[in-house]
Amino acid sequence: MKAAVVPGPKQGLVVTEVPDPKPGKGEVVIRVNRAALCYRDLLQLQGYYPRMKYPVILGHEVVGTIEEVGEGVTGFEPGERVISLLYAPDGTCDYCLSGDEAYCHSRQGYSEELDGFFAEKARVKVTSLVKVPKEVSDEAAVLVPCVTGMIYRGIRRSGGIRPGELVLVTGASGGVGIHAIQVAKALGAKVIGVTTSESKAPIVKKYADYVIVGRKFSEEAKKIGDVTLVIDTVGTPTIEESLKSLWMGGRLLQIGNVDPSQAYQLRLGYVILKDIKIVAHASATKRDALETLKLSTKIEPVIAATVSLDRINEGYELLKSGNKVGKVLVKP
Repeated sequence: MKAAVVPGPKQGLVVTEVPDPKPGKGEVVIRVNRAALCYRDLLQLQGYYPRMKYPVILGHEVVGTIEEVGEGVTGFEPGERVISLLYAPDGTCDYCLSGDEAYCHSRQGYSEELDGFFAEKARVKVTSLVKVPKEVSDEAAVLVPCVTGMIYRGIRRSGGIRPGELVLVTGASGGVGIHAIQVAKALGAKVIGVTTSESKAPIVKKYADYVIVGRKFSEEAKKIGDVTLVIDTVGTPTIEESLKSLWMGGRLLQIGNVDPSQAYQLRLGYVILKDIKIVAHASATKRDALETLKLSTKIEPVIAATVSLDRINEGYELLKSGNKVGKVLVKP
């Protein structure tokens, strides 16, 4: 089969032929319907993920159809559509048994320790599988593990959303930001979308209640109202303004950092005196995935482009350029 493989550290991405996967004990093989490009992939290619094994098939977001089931697999059958979490938990530890499998000591990440999903087929651990309802499209389903479900869990961990609460989202035209707006709206919030692009502002306005254009946005946000939750999808370029935007007792949900090479010095006194709660967040559990799939009818997948495996590097060029709104998908 065809797959997009990272041969070694900082060696780029090569589309090549690899053997078809076979399911082992507790595994299934899926045919990949859609996979999704993520900014994390670019960071992996730059060497920021030290646990990566090589060679490895890249890609950690997938929806597919089960083709084969391995020994000991129950509850899943060929022909069923599924998504996978970003990682494979062992399913037996205290964290897994309590529904917090994101903290499993033995978890392995797809496209890190395990081969990922930029391929025609993929081998997936049954412990990371979630069934997709018939009414949910492939485009909506593929967003759940690393985008909508991840945002949903982050909001839950940060204290939830009260009806009418004012939420600010940075990077509002990006693949995460444009959907973070919609998740927050689906949960009852009023949302400010922040973008640095005048041309993208009208698209953001389709989903957000208010739009601010610019890198300095805190003062304008305060004029709109008391922002009590910021979902920051960008990181060091926006975190200072994000903190300044928050009203007393507010929460910062940090789910992105586009440039790990930049350092940020947190002003502890400012955070303490404003009673700000900071929640750093990265993934979803099966519970979050299932609950987000139920919300998916209220969330419109915003897809910037869909590319084939052969054109995956063109997809990454589009991702790096910033000349897009929404997610870039792969259809093998």
